[in-house]
Amino acid sequence: MSTSKPGSGVRNMKQRVKTANKRSLSSKIWLERQLNDPYVARAKREGYRSRAAFKLLEIDDKYNLLKPGQRVVDLGAAPGGWSQIAARKVGAKGRVVGIDLLHIDPMPGVEFIELDFLDEGAPGKLMELLGGPADVVMSDMAANTTGHKKTDHLRIMGLAEAAIFFAREVLAPGGSFIAKVFQGGTEGQLLTDLKRDFAVVRHVKPAASRSDSAELYVMATGFRGTAGNEKPDY
Repeated sequence: MSTSKPGSGVRNMKQRVKTANKRSLSSKIWLERQLNDPYVARAKREGYRSRAAFKLLEIDDKYNLLKPGQRVVDLGAAPGGWSQIAARKVGAKGRVVGIDLLHIDPMPGVEFIELDFLDEGAPGKLMELLGGPADVVMSDMAANTTGHKKTDHLRIMGLAEAAIFFAREVLAPGGSFIAKVFQGGTEGQLLTDLKRDFAVVRHVKPAASRSDSAELYVMATGFRGTAGNEKPDY
């Protein structure tokens, strides 16, 4: 992987998006930001499916979250950027399963399934595909935004809480969990809940997260397990 800075080798060409074809203002702003984002350009150059891949790379470089041979679940995996990094990190002896309601194009080293992770049978299905309980559950999911900050914050925190509930069902003792959250005043309760089940809980904000975004990641390691949480080998 290139060790150059995100913007190196990319001409500082400030691209503008015309309002042709009746494009909405919000769409114009989003597209202009994408066109001028050095991480988007770098992802294309280096063959990653999304700029989000760099967030997980940075987090893993610092905290060594992903290790060879692990079983990993990627919730809300589309388009596959995080699964791509996980497959590379866990290697041929590991297993990566990505789950999403959307179709995801096939990828070496990853099994994608179209399924709602909130379905009652999802935890069992995921552990069957993994061949046992997960070592890591990760989620870069974000709810569709409304433009209303409080509503958007509550939506993404709800997704994070659902992901935590899922993680408790499928994680092996000692396992890890990471999920996207937003700063907004309610994430404190989420941290309190996680601290009951994990040895170490922290907030992380990788450089690849846009500086003007309230986006953070909560990372919990050392899952303590729960009574009766021993999983059979599949």
